[in-house]
Amino acid sequence: MHETLPVEKRASVLLVEDEPMISDMAVEALEEQGFEVQAVANAGDALRCLIAGSPIDVLFTDVNLPGGMDGAALALRARELRPGLPIVYTSGRRSTIEHMEPVEGSMFLPKPYDLFRIGPLLDYIIAARKIGVAGKPA
Repeated sequence: MHETLPVEKRASVLLVEDEPMISDMAVEALEEQGFEVQAVANAGDALRCLIAGSPIDVLFTDVNLPGGMDGAALALRARELRPGLPIVYTSGRRSTIEHMEPVEGSMFLPKPYDLFRIGPLLDYIIAARKIGVAGKPA
């Protein structure tokens, strides 16, 4: 693992990943980069966080999720609840993303991804949303 110095808190991330090992590694890497992370394993739990009003600056979701709602459907519902919410999809199955319609202004990050490059990507998509580069301003 990379040795990092303490950094000031960045944004709050809702991480939706059903693979425990991937989720744990992503949470650790994001927290080391200064993000506050809420990790859940399915779309239902993610929606509960969104509905409860939890502070969330970006949704980072796997496309393939258990429980009847995939990451694409979650993203659509998340945008209904929070219209300006930045969304990053991820998947190890390229064919999955090619057959879905991502929400406006979202990004796709293929697996496997570099855990220490997620932070700058999330910073970018959050900043782009705020200034309106990636669609409507938040």
